[in-house]
Parts: sequence; C-alpha cells; structure tokens
Amino acid sequence: MEPLTEAQQQLYNWLVEYIRTSQHAPSIRQMMRAMNLRSPAPVQSRLEHLRAKGYIDWTEGKARTIRILANVPTGVPVLGAIAAGGLVEPFTDTDEQLDVSPVLRQPGNFALRVMGDSMIDDLIAEGDFVIMRPVPDPDQLKNGLIVAARVEGHGTTLKRFYRQGERVTLKPANPKYEPIEVMAKSVQVQGVLVGVWRDYETGAKG
Repeated sequence: MEPLTEAQQQLYNWLVEYIRTSQHAPSIRQMMRAMNLRSPAPVQSRLEHLRAKGYIDWTEGKARTIRILANVPTGVPVLGAIAAGGLVEPFTDTDEQLDVSPVLRQPGNFALRVMGDSMIDDLIAEGDFVIMRPVPDPDQLKNGLIVAARVEGHGTTLKRFYRQGERVTLKPANPKYEPIEVMAKSVQVQGVLVGVWRDYETGAKG
C-alpha cells in the first residue's frame, strides 16, 4: 500500500483505536479535536488521502460510516524517536517495524525509540522502545500516566502527564531534569505508554 504522511498516519492510528474501542466511527468534530485542528478542512483532506490510498472507506451521504480497510500490521510501526531529556521533533519517515508480543500488538499502537535519560527512574532508558496507545479523548486522560506529548513550538517528549485547570505539567523521572509547565492548549498528547521493549543485543542499557 502507498505509505502515509505523518499527519495521515496520525489520523489513521487514531481512527483505528477509536473505532476499535467505540465500535462506531467518530464525527468530524471529534477528529478535529483529537488532531488539535480548528477547521474541518485538514481532517477532510487527510480522510480523502486515506481513502485514496486504500486505508479507509465510507458510505457517501451518511455520517459516521468510516470503516478501516487496511490489514492490521504484524508489527508495531516505529514512527521515529522521542526525547527523554530535552525536546526533539520525533516523527520521521521509516519502514522499520518493531516485532513485539501479541499483548502489545493492538491496532493503532505505535513505537518510539527513547533518546535521553529523563525517565530513567521509571526504568525507561535511552535506546528503549516505548509502545504507545493513541488517545481518543485527551480530556479523559488521567493524571500520572506516561505520555508522548507534543509541546507547541518545540517538539515531542516522554513524560508523566498532570493537568490542573488550564495548565499542564510534564514531569520527568530523573531529578536532574525540570518539569515542563505550559498551557494545556499548547500540548497535544499523541499516545499513552502501554509497554517498554528493550533489545539487549543491540546495546540498550537499563
């Protein structure tokens, strides 16, 4: 199948997880909210591309009829690297696949390679792969979960998530790093940690 862009892959992953858990298709407004978009046009464009590339389809003239066409891959796609220190732009084009146990191989899940040591006290070391689950509704996210969060104007980082009102704190698990405190509207949670994979033969430490 034709590969997806970062934005298309992000929406596709979210759609797979949402439809799997909710057993029905989301609305355009829900997709806008999940993708942190203020206009329906980008969502509609991504949907059209996903349809043209054979990943999804829907019934014309009927709302909430999106269905997933693409087969679920046998491995978890590695979408890039994630900072566990400062902030880096993580998602890059790659065909790499991470083969994990079936318990982690759920539709929509994706993997990121950890860079840095800010989560070392949570036993997440540099070189590890973190398995992330997309977040259908960020407003329902519980405080204390480890997330991949994109901070507007900077990049994406792996931290524990805490929200109080309109403020979000992203806390490291290493005392030599300071928490990141920003307005909630500046943060887009892209996934919640569901597992860590460490390949000792390639030299990952921990």
